[in-house]
Amino acid sequence: MKRIRISPLQLIPISFLIVIIIGTALLLVPQATAIGESTDFVTALFTATTSTCVTGLVVVDTFSHWSVLGQVIILFLAQIGGLGVVAVGSMIMLVARKKFTLGDRILLGDSLNIDKTRGLLLILVRIFKGVFFVEAVGAALFTIEFIPRFGVAKGIWVSIFQSVSAFCNAGMDIIGADSLIGYNSSGFIMGLTMALIILGGLGFVVWFDILDGIKNGIKERYGVGTIFSHLSEHSKLVLWMTFILIFGGAALIFLAEYDNPSTIGNMPLADKILNSIFQSVTFRTAGFASVSQKGLTETTCVLGIILMFIGGSPVGTAGGIKTVTAFLFFMNAFSYVRKEKENVIFNRSVSHELMRKASAIVFISMSAVFIMTLLLMSRTGIALTDASYETISAIGTVGLSRNLTPTLDAGGRIIIIIAMYLGRIGPISMALFFTKAGKSEKKILHSEGTFYVG
Repeated sequence: MKRIRISPLQLIPISFLIVIIIGTALLLVPQATAIGESTDFVTALFTATTSTCVTGLVVVDTFSHWSVLGQVIILFLAQIGGLGVVAVGSMIMLVARKKFTLGDRILLGDSLNIDKTRGLLLILVRIFKGVFFVEAVGAALFTIEFIPRFGVAKGIWVSIFQSVSAFCNAGMDIIGADSLIGYNSSGFIMGLTMALIILGGLGFVVWFDILDGIKNGIKERYGVGTIFSHLSEHSKLVLWMTFILIFGGAALIFLAEYDNPSTIGNMPLADKILNSIFQSVTFRTAGFASVSQKGLTETTCVLGIILMFIGGSPVGTAGGIKTVTAFLFFMNAFSYVRKEKENVIFNRSVSHELMRKASAIVFISMSAVFIMTLLLMSRTGIALTDASYETISAIGTVGLSRNLTPTLDAGGRIIIIIAMYLGRIGPISMALFFTKAGKSEKKILHSEGTFYVG
C-alpha cells in the first residue's frame, strides 16, 4: 500500500481544519447555547470557523446567542487561531517536555513564517509570554470601563473577551449588538482597542526587534532616531507601512465621510478624527465597528476593500496578504518600469525568490477573491459592493460586514466559511494544500523561448 506523504505546509491547513471540526462539535453541545436559543450545524460551523480563523463575521449575536460556556469556547478558538494551531501544539509539547524532531521544528518555522530552525523554541516562548502579558494588561485596563457598566463578574469577563479578541484581530465582542458604536466617543475604549489591534498586527518579529533595540538604546544612551536606525530592514518597512496605511487611510476616510450623517457626519470634529483613525485601523483585519458599515460611502468601501486585502504584517495575528507582500509586489512593478536590476530596501537587496513569492501571494489571493465574490453574487439579490466587501472581509480575516452576514442563506454561509478558511491558512498554503507532497524540483533546464507580452 502506497504511503501518503504530507508536507509541513499541508499539515498547517489540516490542523486548522481539525480545530474547526472540534470547535463545531463543542458549540453544538446544548449547554453552549443560551437559554431560549437553538444552534443548527451550519451556525455552529460558521461560528467555529470565524473564531478559529479570527475573522469576526457572525450569523448570530455572540453576546446573546451563546451561553458563557459557548463564549469561552469561542474565545478559546480565537486564541488558538491568533497564535496558530501549530504554535499552540508546540507550546503544549514544550511544557510537557516532549522531544522536538527536526520535522517538528520545520513545521513550527513554516507556521510562524520564520525561515530558520535554530532558536525557534526560544522565539515561541517569547511569543507566548508577550501575548499573554499584553492581553492581561489590556483586560485589566478594560475593567476600568466595563466593571462599572456590567458589574464585577461580567465586567471582568467582558474585559478579557475584548482584550483577547482585539489583540488576536478576531473582531468579536460580547458588549452588545452594535459592536463599539456605543463607545465611538470614548477615547479610552477606542484608543485601547486600537493599540491592541496594532500590536497584534505588527508581528512578533517586529516586537522583539523593537524591544531589543530599546534595551540597547537605554544601555548605550541612544536617541529615538538612532534606535530606529538600528532596527532590521523588515521592522523599518513594517513600521513605515503601518504608519502610512493607518494615517493615510484615516485621512481619506475623514474626507469621504465628513458630511455623511450615517457615519461621522453629525459628530464633533474630535470624534470625527477619532472614528476615522479607528475605521482605518479596523479595516486592517480587526473587524470592530464604531460606525455603521452599511452607511459608509462607496469611496470608503473601495478604500476599505484595499486595506482589508493588504491586512496586517507577517508573523502576527492579522490576516490579508500582509504589508511587506504588498510593498514588494508594487516594488517589483516599479523596478521593472525603471529598468532596475536590483530591488533595494533600506540599503538591503531583496531576493528574486522573495519577489516571486510576493507576486504569487497576490495572484492567488486575488483569484480567490474573484471566484468567491462571483459565487456570493450568484446568491439572489446580493450587490457587487456588498458581495466584494463581505468576501474580502472573509478572506482577509477582517470581520466587517455591510449587514449581509446574518441574512445569508445556507449556501451563502458555506461560501463565506470556505473564504474564511482559505484566508486564514494563507495563499501559499492554499495552493500547496492541493499540491503533491514530496515532488522534487525539475533538474532539466530548457532553452529560452521567444514570447511577447504587453
